[in-house]
Amino acid sequence: MPPKFKRHLNDDEVTGSVKSERRNLLEEDSDEEEDFFLRGPSGPRFGPRNDKIRHVQNQVDEVMDVMQENITKVIERGERLDDLQDKSESLSDNATAFSNRAKQLRRQMWWRGCKMKAIIVLVAVILLLVIIVPIVLKYHT
Repeated sequence: MPPKFKRHLNDDEVTGSVKSERRNLLEEDSDEEEDFFLRGPSGPRFGPRNDKIRHVQNQVDEVMDVMQENITKVIERGERLDDLQDKSESLSDNATAFSNRAKQLRRQMWWRGCKMKAIIVLVAVILLLVIIVPIVLKYHT
């Protein structure tokens, strides 16, 4: 048991155990067992197994690094896809506005062409009337 818990316990608080067991539990503090469970196996007593564990741990670390890089790349790809989606929506909106403006301009130009044709026809009719009316009046009298 860690020393910080020993300080707070006294004989009256620990009930249901034999004094010798209580002393053994409170006084025999195994740092090696705590180190093993808290930090894992260490020291040369494990020999070749320690190398295998270290090798496997290195492989696990490499895989974790690769996976972290992959996750970062996926996040960046997602951000780029969001940017592309925003740009494509913007282009679509611009294309629609351009199409509407082109139709409106085509109508304006058609009306302008019609007005010009009407003016030319009117001028031609007036010229014909100016030329034909005096001739007709001259031969009619």
